[in-house]
Amino acid sequence: MGRMADVVALVLAGGRGSRLAPLTDHRSKPAVPLAGSFSLIDATLSNLANSGLRTVWIAEQYRPGELNRHLAGGRPWDLDGTREGLRVLPPRQGGEGDGFTAGNGHAIYQNLQDLEAVGARDVVVVSADHLYQLDFGPVLQQHAELGSDVTVVTTEVQEDPSRHGVVQLEGDRVAEYAYKPSDPAGSRVATEVFVFSVAALREACDTLVGPGSDGEELADYGDTILPHMVAHGRVHSFDLRGYWRDLGTIDAYFQAHMELIEGRGIDLFDPAWPLMTNLAGAPPARVRPGARVDGSLLCPGADVAGEVSHSLIGPGVRVERGAVVNRSVLSGDAVVPAGAHLESVIADRGARIPAGRTGATKPGPGNITVLVP
Repeated sequence: MGRMADVVALVLAGGRGSRLAPLTDHRSKPAVPLAGSFSLIDATLSNLANSGLRTVWIAEQYRPGELNRHLAGGRPWDLDGTREGLRVLPPRQGGEGDGFTAGNGHAIYQNLQDLEAVGARDVVVVSADHLYQLDFGPVLQQHAELGSDVTVVTTEVQEDPSRHGVVQLEGDRVAEYAYKPSDPAGSRVATEVFVFSVAALREACDTLVGPGSDGEELADYGDTILPHMVAHGRVHSFDLRGYWRDLGTIDAYFQAHMELIEGRGIDLFDPAWPLMTNLAGAPPARVRPGARVDGSLLCPGADVAGEVSHSLIGPGVRVERGAVVNRSVLSGDAVVPAGAHLESVIADRGARIPAGRTGATKPGPGNITVLVP
């Protein structure tokens, strides 16, 4: 497999995440709460740390303040080393523009020279808004054994594949890659987890980028870099056979939490593959006399006196006697007053929850009720 010291993980964490609004109106998408006690980026960083990858770069752009406070220099994931560890990459300035990227392909190109400068042989490129558990060791081993220019981690999806990059395979070779096609030819998609050979990535970018350009034309790698490398290089698939979900929309975010509550999502309780985070101290969850709790997840600091079913109750959430919470995600620091009845509601940290009924019992797509501060 080679030495992990030759591998850099580049986490793309700069997107605005408009499809997750209003949860992303005041924070970047990777900082959005996950399962109450965590943030979206924790799944990605935990996979990297549990896999033994020690050099992790995080490319930021949109509203990074809350994310940076959460990252705490990498300490929660043991990534606060001197030579190895976590490096935050702010927008690149110095040219005529404002330093913001034109897409994730442009973001990769902006950091390509630094990857070469540190002697990286391979770069693991991951997004920060997907929920899965993956050991990168076997991925890197296959990448080395096959001499791949790119390894694309792929999976089969049940939902609409047109939201993703759809791949066609010949054995383990990626024969075709179509980014968000209107008429997808199959249901195997790229999980937005890639291993690039840095040398092959440089060759592809130099071919695609015009003279004197800063790489803006690379835009999103699904439209530029990946199709080019599939057509001209050695690109192989690594099959992810476990749970995977893109959390880029409110519907997907809500469904992922329902799956966590039902035990069909990632394993939050696996001691061999812990989901790590920047923990804040909180007292034990309290279930008061007369409360009713069924099929739910209660985070430390939750205080339940009312009725809770099939829901996630985050840190600092108080459900008063006479309140009913069903199929809802309450991220933290909120009061559900007596007389409130929540159905299929997402409440952000600090949201004000009104008395009375909120939400639909069986909401359709795009109709989840979201409460924010």
